[in-house]
Amino acid sequence: MPSSPASTDRSFLFVLGSSRPDGNTEILARAAAEQLPTDIPQRWLDLTALPLPDFQDGRHESGGWSGGEHEETLRQATLEATDIVIASPLYWYSLSAQTKRYLDYWSGWLTAPGSDFKERMAGRTLWGVTVMADPNPVVGEALVTTLNHSAAYLRMRFGGVLFGNGSRPGQVRDDERAALHAKTFFQRDTPLARFPHEQ
Repeated sequence: MPSSPASTDRSFLFVLGSSRPDGNTEILARAAAEQLPTDIPQRWLDLTALPLPDFQDGRHESGGWSGGEHEETLRQATLEATDIVIASPLYWYSLSAQTKRYLDYWSGWLTAPGSDFKERMAGRTLWGVTVMADPNPVVGEALVTTLNHSAAYLRMRFGGVLFGNGSRPGQVRDDERAALHAKTFFQRDTPLARFPHEQ
């Protein structure tokens, strides 16, 4: 089974989930993106520029829910990409609030009447990029678990998480290990994500 689609068939969506513009996580994500072939389209969306209201579960209500224009922008961009990169700093050992809210909206897209979201997401690839103050990636395992399990539920591939170290603005540029990993991060194999009980 191939590890990923051919480069000419791929398109990347980078979802920026930091509360600070041009933050360390975005810096690292852009460093990794610079290594992608030029024929692969990239789209970058900043969740602070596309704010969503708190997700309301409307599965059992006739009126359903709607996040408006921003929700539709994010939904369409998500469905159009073969590779979705979640770029979120590590906030309290997991994803940022903006990023978690974006993933919460996946629940709505899954259960909307006539939705084929789950079928269309199957086989695509989910990636993660995060920068945190602690130099040990083990501290970010909850973030990795969230992304892996989300991918597993949708039968997506999971490319793993690119970790960087930094706290002050721009500090990730001093992380030589992260810079090295960024050069080959998107060349990694992307196996189908699995829950622990499936392995």
